[in-house]
Amino acid sequence: MSDKQHKQEPETTGHEWDGIQEYNNPLPRWWLWIFYATIVWAVGYTIAYPAWPGLKEATPGLLGYSSRAEVEKEIAAAEAGNAEINARLASVELTEVVEDPELNSYATQAGGAVFRTWCAQCHGSGAAGVQAAGYPNLLDDAWLWGGTIEDIHTTIAHGIRNEDDPAARWSQMPVFGDILSEEEIVQVVNYVMTMSGGTPQDAAAAEAGAEIYEIQCAACHGAEGGGDRFQGAPALNDAIWLYGGDYDTLIETVTYSRFGVMPPWQNRLEEHEIRAVAAYVHQLGGGEASRD
Repeated sequence: MSDKQHKQEPETTGHEWDGIQEYNNPLPRWWLWIFYATIVWAVGYTIAYPAWPGLKEATPGLLGYSSRAEVEKEIAAAEAGNAEINARLASVELTEVVEDPELNSYATQAGGAVFRTWCAQCHGSGAAGVQAAGYPNLLDDAWLWGGTIEDIHTTIAHGIRNEDDPAARWSQMPVFGDILSEEEIVQVVNYVMTMSGGTPQDAAAAEAGAEIYEIQCAACHGAEGGGDRFQGAPALNDAIWLYGGDYDTLIETVTYSRFGVMPPWQNRLEEHEIRAVAAYVHQLGGGEASRD
């Protein structure tokens, strides 16, 4: 190789690996111009659109674009499109919602969305509830306050044992730890376990608990343990328990009482949304026909 040819070779970066040197070739011009263009575009984008974070909010951008505003527009468009059927859903008799195939189909679909947004946190995404926390299963046919669509609507609208709505469902179990002795509580718990077909821990205590039950519990739960929906007193003669039906849990329930609270939704949801979620819950599996 001549000296002239050797001098025309590109300079190297100075790195060498196993005798192999890296040439210091310049980047292609077209690549550099694209790179510079992306920088200019990025700077322009941050000026035109919200981008730079501040202490309270990001810079708004010269174009005034807002993703939240776009979502609000889409929601408004959807509400406008459903305005007619929502007005119809809010005005008809609740029993007509179930009887009208078109309206019932819309209500259950819309109610499912409402349920997953506002109700699933307590009742679960599948509406099976959380027993340990006292959130009822909405898939069965055990209803504390009634399972017709009217009953469900009332419960959703006004809630249970809350201080916000004077029309809330209300019941209160006494704290029997202040009324009965520990021995009497053990006796009545053993008796209650027999009512649901369970096996008591102490058969003799269960026999003695029958009288205590009749005096202290039958007024609300019924002589046979069938419960009272007017008072929101649960049935004790089945295998469905809101907080659990094992011995220790029943001891805790009788001793300290339970006081679950559900908020009212009439001031948080529109009437058509309450009716929609009532229709959705009603058709989950345990809904009852109206009494009329």
